Amino acid sequence: MKSPLIAVTAALLMLGATSAANAKGCIKGAVVGGVAGHYAGHHGVLGAAAGCLYGRHHAKEQDKQQQQQSQVNGQGKL
Repeated sequence: MKSPLIAVTAALLMLGATSAANAKGCIKGAVVGGVAGHYAGHHGVLGAAAGCLYGRHHAKEQDKQQQQQSQVNGQGKL
C-alpha cells in the first residue's frame, strides 16, 4: 500500500522540480482532485495527481484559444 503512494509522490516531486512554469492550473486541479479522491475511497494523492494533470491540460487549452483569438483579431485590423 505504501509503495504505490511513495512512487506517486516521487513522480509528482520530479514533475514539480523539472519546470515551475508548467504549474499553471496545477494547484487548483490538485486541490479539487485531492478532495474528490479522498471522498471516493481515500485516494487523495492519486486524485491530486490526476487533478494537477487535468488542470495543466485545461490551462494549456485556454492559452491556445487565447492565442488563436488574438491572431484572428490582429489579422482583421489594418
